[in-house]
Amino acid sequence: MSKIEISDAVRYIGCDDHSIDLFESQYKVPNGVSYNSYLILDEKIAIMDTADARVTDEWFANLDRELSGRTPDYLVVSHMEPDHASNIKKACEKYPDMMIVGNAKTFAMIPQFFDIDISQRKVEVKEGDTLSLGKHVLTFVMAPMVHWPEVMVEYESTEKILFSADAFGKFGALDVDEEWLGEARRYFINIVGKYGNPVQALLKKAANLDISIIAPLHGPVLKDNLGFYIDKYNTWSTYTPEESGVTVAYASIHGNTAAVAKKMAEIIEEKGHKVNLFDLSRCDMSAAVASAFQYDKLVLAAPTYDAGIFPPMEDFLLHLKSKTFQNRDVAVIENGSWAITAGKLMTGYVEGFKGCTVKGMVTVKSAMKDSTVTELEALADALYA
Repeated sequence: MSKIEISDAVRYIGCDDHSIDLFESQYKVPNGVSYNSYLILDEKIAIMDTADARVTDEWFANLDRELSGRTPDYLVVSHMEPDHASNIKKACEKYPDMMIVGNAKTFAMIPQFFDIDISQRKVEVKEGDTLSLGKHVLTFVMAPMVHWPEVMVEYESTEKILFSADAFGKFGALDVDEEWLGEARRYFINIVGKYGNPVQALLKKAANLDISIIAPLHGPVLKDNLGFYIDKYNTWSTYTPEESGVTVAYASIHGNTAAVAKKMAEIIEEKGHKVNLFDLSRCDMSAAVASAFQYDKLVLAAPTYDAGIFPPMEDFLLHLKSKTFQNRDVAVIENGSWAITAGKLMTGYVEGFKGCTVKGMVTVKSAMKDSTVTELEALADALYA
């Protein structure tokens, strides 16, 4: 267990997981992930969410240690996703007098996951309801679709802590020293990115709270410079480019399209712009998607394949579509030896993205020539016109 200090009354009882290779069975997590859980010790005791089944024994050991023989009065369920809720049934069995705190949607989901009767143990809350533990008081704030429909967050007014569920989370175990931004961006864009409007609604509610600490269900507890983190969430959830730069994403069968994409990246860099280059056949797709949201420009380069788009590029475009990618300028590079259709099809995707504009397209026939370089120079200029 990572040693996380919050306060005398609010204890961290979460767990790191370095054995997991793919979060949600799709996102690479080379530095693992944390399943955060908290305990509030007062006249009444509240557990703030459980943890993933992968760490059940460790989580109960952490809970027992911090309880020091006491018995919890409440289990607050912020989010029913299994990486946070897997131990609800076991906790209920261990503490038969413990009450379960959730909203109407929480209690609709619990029997879907567990064969358990909690009809006499429910404390159902709605927007603005409070729960007094003694000196500590929890206020419940509904946050539907950040990023499940039952999600709620809790504000503890004595210590000014926002228990933020999956909001403000990041990939990476807590015993790994790494900067917050990169993995928080990749986490937000790929996990929560589709739900910009619900995040905006939550941020507006949070703006009315005096918050000193943000305690998410993944990643570090945030105590300093909270405005930085809130500003990033505001940027990401409004689909605003984070900074000026170009993501060059390419898919190449035999290397010819790769050579063109790399040349395009080189040209853009020589013009003084930041560039992230991704080989979509081999890269971490979630990193390429996050980069596309980070920068204000995107270059797509792919060959025609079976009269369509080479599949790694189409997969990337489908990911962007699913995360409601928008408000970017885009350049397209197509390649093919006959019946070239990739450019038209890629353009069709981009035209379906809100606020996205195709600034130009270059067609390569089989391999790069000197004339291709001239066209790429013009395309780079058009991207910034």
